[in-house]
Parts: sequence; C-alpha cells; structure tokens
Amino acid sequence: MADLFADDLPPASRDTAPAADAPLADQLRPLALSEVVGQEHLTGAQGAIGRMVASGKLSSMILWGPPGTGKTTIARLLADAVGMRFAAVSAVFSGVADLKKAFAEAEAAAKAGQRTLLFVDEIHRFNRAQQDGFLPFVERGTVTLVGATTENPSFALNAALLSRAQVLILHRLNAAALRVLLERAETLQGNPLPLDDNARAALIASADGDGRFLLNQAETLYSAQIEGTLDAAGLGTLLQRRVAVYDKDRDGHYGLISALHKALRGSDPQAALYYLARMLTAGEEPLYVLRRMTRFASEDIGLADPQALAQCLAAKDAFQFLGSPEGELAIVQACLYLATAPKSNAAYKAQKAAWQSARETGSLAPPAHILNAPTKLMKEIGHSEGYAYDHDSDDGFSGADYWPEGMEPQTYYQPVPRGFERQVIERLEWWEKKRAEQRGK
Repeated sequence: MADLFADDLPPASRDTAPAADAPLADQLRPLALSEVVGQEHLTGAQGAIGRMVASGKLSSMILWGPPGTGKTTIARLLADAVGMRFAAVSAVFSGVADLKKAFAEAEAAAKAGQRTLLFVDEIHRFNRAQQDGFLPFVERGTVTLVGATTENPSFALNAALLSRAQVLILHRLNAAALRVLLERAETLQGNPLPLDDNARAALIASADGDGRFLLNQAETLYSAQIEGTLDAAGLGTLLQRRVAVYDKDRDGHYGLISALHKALRGSDPQAALYYLARMLTAGEEPLYVLRRMTRFASEDIGLADPQALAQCLAAKDAFQFLGSPEGELAIVQACLYLATAPKSNAAYKAQKAAWQSARETGSLAPPAHILNAPTKLMKEIGHSEGYAYDHDSDDGFSGADYWPEGMEPQTYYQPVPRGFERQVIERLEWWEKKRAEQRGK
C-alpha cells in the first residue's frame, strides 16, 4: 500500500502546484502556515504551532477539530516549515504492515540525517494495541507524530499516547474565515460568485464551519454556469445544506445532551429548546432525550415541583402513542416545563448522602418498637413493644424515634425555599418542633 504514503522527497523538491483540473479546495490549499484561516490561535506568532516553528523544533501533537478546518494542511505545512521529511498514513486504510513500513522508512531517513513528520489521519480509528505501537518510535524520536482526529482524544486515544503528545484544538471556521475562502476562490476563478448578499450569507451559513464543504459548494456554482444572480431561495433550490456533524455514540452526542441539561438547570427555556431541536433534527432517538429529561426532573427539580416528573412521563406516553413528528410536541412541552420550573437538587443530594450513610453503618437493625411481631417469639423479644401508632395522636404525629440504636438521627433531605418545597420546609419544621416537645416530656 505504498500509495498511502506521501512523497518521501525533501519538502523543497516537492511540486506543490496542484493540477489544473484538481478540485477547487485542492487548488486553494495554503502553501504557508500564514495562509491558513481560522486557526490563528495556533498558527499565529503566539500560538503553540507558531512558537514551535519559530524554534525550529516540533513536538508530537494531536490536531483535534471538526472536518474541513485544516488539520491535514497544517500537518503538511509544518513539515515544510521546519525542513522535515513528510510521510502520511490513513488509519482508515492502513494496517500494522503499513505502519511498520512507515517506521522503517523513518529510521532509514534518520540515519541519513533527515527527520520525519509522520501524519496519521483519523488516528482514533487505530485500536489501543496499534496506538501503543507508536510509542517506542515517538519516544526515540524516530518520528514526530502529528495525528488528526474529529473525536475527543480523551475518549478516542489511550493515555500513554496522549501523555507523549500535545493536544491542539482546531476551531470550526467562523463566518469571517469562510468569507476569506470564498474571496480566494473568486480571485482564482477570475469572477465573483453569482450571489446576492443574502445568498452569499446563506452559502456561508450552510457550510456549518467546514471550509472544504464551502469550496465544494462554490465549485458547484461555478460549474453550473448560472446566468444572473441567485437570491437565498434560489441558492437553496440549487444546493444542499451540509448535514450537521452528529454521531449518536460520539462526542457531539454527549456534548449536546450536556448542553440541554445545563440550559434546563439554568432555567433558560429558549436555549434548552434550541439544543433539544439540534438533537432531534439530527436524528437522535427521542426516547433517549426523554430518559435524560426524566432524570433531570428528579435530579434538578425534585419536590420543588412534583409535577415535573409527571410531565416527563406524560410526554413519553404521548410520544409513544402519537409517534414522530406529532409526538415531538409533547417532548417540547416537557422541555419547556422543566426549564421554567423552580429548581432544587435536594432530593439528589439526599440520595447521595443516604446511600453513603447506608454503606458506612452496615447492618444496624431498626429499633425493636417498629419491627413487626407476627410470632409469639418475636413478641417475647420486644418486637412492636411500645410502638406509637401515629394516627392515634391528635396531630397524626407521634414523634417517635425511628433510627437504629447507636445511630444519631441524620439529616439527608434539606429542601430549598423554592416552589412546593417551601411548604415541605414548614411541615418539617413543625414536626421537628413536636419531636422536641416529645423529648422534653
């Protein structure tokens, strides 16, 4: 699979000019780090990459960012900038034999005094054992590893490899960076795109931060040889919008559900509805979202509004009854209810404290007076003796001690003065007053 590796010639002797019929994105590929747009926080003079290039020495790194943000381009330009031999391998197509060949070639180049930058695209697709295979060559300096990934390195790469590489985060391209790319395309083509201002803004928005996608769309427009000027509606008819990046079992999935949870907790119904829409329009399983919302109802609202849990369960029933898309409105209703409800994590904290206490106290028996006595023997050893039946008291409250012998009463649940829990606080305070009176008798 020799074709997976880049030309092994020194950078200065490599022909960097793309073919005339190459895709527009390739023709506009930057020839220097200063031409890379949208990543100035890394490539600028004060950025991590800028500093490395200025010192003439690269450390191994992982470039983490969305598609179309310049990961491959930066890796190639890094090798040129410091005079290193560039070799590349793709984790999608390569196996152990390809890696061994790359390392053998790097070792041969090192003996000839040539350092090697090994670029590994989609590095997260290598399994843990294959990732471990990089370690000795990185440690000996046989290669300077530059890996590219769209996945969170914390989850996709093993700890040993991460400890030997610096993780650099590439940002999705903002509107200003995408506008620069369009201007470069127009300069190369020698004429402007056939778009009015609104259509131009719509084209940039449709790229969703992906520079490669934007240039491919621009190339389609040039190829169509459109007469006149397109407005936003005309552009939408001609071109497809980029599908949002969203993998149900990957980082985008967890990032959006976290954002939804935080927006609900922060009582921002507008932001919560936005993240809910992001997930459902991207194809997320609605019942997954409902499960997380139901958990939220108990964790972040609890008894501040007991109806929150009922709203989520009702939304689940409505969605299962109506299906999609009609049933999604019930999910929206539950989302808005949760966002606008009073918040309390008192139940959540009480659970954690009670569970911890139960683990620490082991198998302490409840006091004998609240244990049932269905047999004569159990009555003889004191079960149920002295039990105060609360309904027999005038207030429906006996004030008895229900804690195991030798264990002090604990306070796990501490309601907050919001929503329904205000009333709960009043009840708890009244009961505690009655207990104090009982103890004083």
